[in-house]
Amino acid sequence: MSTSSAINPYEDHPSLSPLEAEVLWEYAKLNQHVKDLVAQTRTLNQTHEGTMLEQLRVLERKMGLVLTLFKASVWGVMSDQSFSAHPQDDSVSNTL
Repeated sequence: MSTSSAINPYEDHPSLSPLEAEVLWEYAKLNQHVKDLVAQTRTLNQTHEGTMLEQLRVLERKMGLVLTLFKASVWGVMSDQSFSAHPQDDSVSNTL
């Protein structure tokens, strides 16, 4: 059922007002969209789990590398801050 190009079957029904016919037609289109979504979800759920696991392992390795680089960057910034703060103290202690 192609809902976007189909004609409203409720339009000429004798016991429905035009508003009721339009509401029923919108519900019918919504129902078809939900059915399509369910079908696509089932298709996705039936995919091979091994492929998904392999992709997740690759992602996990990349995230581990990003975490390591982030930690190194934070350590570098903290080291630079402590180095820039301590040479003033060291110059005073070297003169004594």
